[in-house]
Amino acid sequence: MKIDTQEMLALARPEAVRVDIYAGIHKAMRALMCDVLQAVGRTDVTDEVVLRDSILRVKELGHLCRKHLEHENTFVHTALAERCPGACDQAEAEHVEHLHHIDALEAAADALLQLPASERDAAALALYRQLALFVADNFQHMQMEEGRHNAALWSAYTDGELLELQGRIVASQPPQEALQVLRWMLPAMTPAERAQVLGGMKAQAPAPVFEAVLDVVRPYLDTTAWGKLVRSLRLAPAAGVNRP
Repeated sequence: MKIDTQEMLALARPEAVRVDIYAGIHKAMRALMCDVLQAVGRTDVTDEVVLRDSILRVKELGHLCRKHLEHENTFVHTALAERCPGACDQAEAEHVEHLHHIDALEAAADALLQLPASERDAAALALYRQLALFVADNFQHMQMEEGRHNAALWSAYTDGELLELQGRIVASQPPQEALQVLRWMLPAMTPAERAQVLGGMKAQAPAPVFEAVLDVVRPYLDTTAWGKLVRSLRLAPAAGVNRP
């Protein structure tokens, strides 16, 4: 797909503040995709441990991409189809393509491990370029969803209804999946967004759950970001330190 110039300019214009169910999760997916792409690009194929770690990173990306597509298909596309028929036809077709791309990436990653050392450099570079195209395609796809799909959702649903929809998506995630998503989402957010998400969790979730999230996220926030979060949420200085 291609985003034309007029659409890019339209997306760049400020909108009235509405509930944006794509904003947080798409920040997480973009951060994860960029990180995995860099990891694959710098992989030392002569180091078996490093190579296997890069392959595992590709598998992690594939898993979370599949779950993300599943959530959008099940919840968001159902909501769009109910009140905005046809609004998600393009996205649904692209989701099918993305699943084929994920299968191909994982197959290429697995095949890389089976190659003799003399053939790994070329195969690793091919995997990197294949992954780069997948990331580029997904970035355009997410931009389309944030523009066209949000416009449709905002025309048909109230903010309260969109918050309920977002809540159903979050509630459908098993704990381990939720932690994986938060590990990528929270560091990718602005300090205000991060404080809003974690502030709500602090108020509503059991303390052990909130502390587990802090433990997962703390290593990926620098000193400045962590300090702002501590002040915003009035956390104890030792919060977010892994417990034995």
